[in-house]
Amino acid sequence: MKTVAVVGASLAGLFAARSLRKQGYDGRLVVIGEETQRPYDRPPLSKEFLTGKVDEDELALEADGEDLDAEWVLGTRAVGLETRERAIRLADDRAVHADGVVIATGAAARRLPGSDGLPGVHVLRTLDDARGLRDDLTRGGRLVVVGGGFVGAEVASTAAVMGLDVTFVVAGPTPLAGPLGPEMAAAVSELHADHGVRLVCGVGVRGVSGKGASPAVVLDDGRSLPADIVVVGIGANPCTDWLEGSGVALDNGGVRCGADGITSVPGVVAVGDCAAWYDPAFGTHRRVEHWTGAKERPAVAVAALLSGGTAPSGPPRPHYFWSDQYGVKIQVAGHAARADSVTVEDGSPADRSFLAVYRRAGEPVAVLGVDRTKLFTRWRRQLATAAAQGGTA
Repeated sequence: MKTVAVVGASLAGLFAARSLRKQGYDGRLVVIGEETQRPYDRPPLSKEFLTGKVDEDELALEADGEDLDAEWVLGTRAVGLETRERAIRLADDRAVHADGVVIATGAAARRLPGSDGLPGVHVLRTLDDARGLRDDLTRGGRLVVVGGGFVGAEVASTAAVMGLDVTFVVAGPTPLAGPLGPEMAAAVSELHADHGVRLVCGVGVRGVSGKGASPAVVLDDGRSLPADIVVVGIGANPCTDWLEGSGVALDNGGVRCGADGITSVPGVVAVGDCAAWYDPAFGTHRRVEHWTGAKERPAVAVAALLSGGTAPSGPPRPHYFWSDQYGVKIQVAGHAARADSVTVEDGSPADRSFLAVYRRAGEPVAVLGVDRTKLFTRWRRQLATAAAQGGTA
């Protein structure tokens, strides 16, 4: 390959570029990004960046003096992929021709219908999003967070510590019920009540009213929650619209890939939040929107790209993600959704410090640590060893 283009200048895109050079590719390397910023770290956007503990320079993912000998094409988005011509069409009417393509275009935050342009209503996905939200949070007032995922939970935690009046609205039985299961999610969610955050669970949101000086969140049951600031954290849609008509197969909105990132088009692989890799544990294709996945998977996909699909990928490592809320570290490894039981093995949920193990047919498939970092690390290694040996994790 004389030219490889990485479409997406995010964490996954940067690690794909690094992997290309590390694995011996010395040809032309082009990195395309819709944002004007070089790759930056997103997890602090919902925590330390909002409080001012981390500034923009500290978000940079590239090391001082790092030089990938790449051409950076920033501030323009990809709008099409011509697989026959091996060309990526850009919004500014340019085209980048490449023998190999790494798709790393990520995902875009979902918005509530009718909320676009309303003052005080935010999503949180990009640095620009975080800048606007930070400006509003520093003025204080009433915050309503919509959506029970990690972004919503972290923003609620950050804002409460900053002294705002916070209400957290969740359609499910409790925040984080999806990734943790209802029992452990209920235990973790007690952290919000401990810090004065009001939880409104089991009700959907109809929309946001922009009438008056401040927005209000309108619930499905007719209630209206007045707010000075609204943060919508209801998930994200993979950025794959630019691939329509390209021949690249999509699965549940994401780019359909094998267990090594290979797509339906030769010479094209996909990584990061937009990629639905085949997951042997579930027997289906799944998108994994976690930092570690975006960091680890590009090396596998690049090896497949450079070898033409002949590089062995090995068994996938158990998923891992973490969250910091109210000064408490929450860590998860494995597949909690596969479990048929969960038990607390150490500590106590009442003390907000415990370790729980999820099992399926008696075999561990996931572990949750709440301020139990050392013990969690040992269990995470055990899950990784079991996966490498073909076990259930």
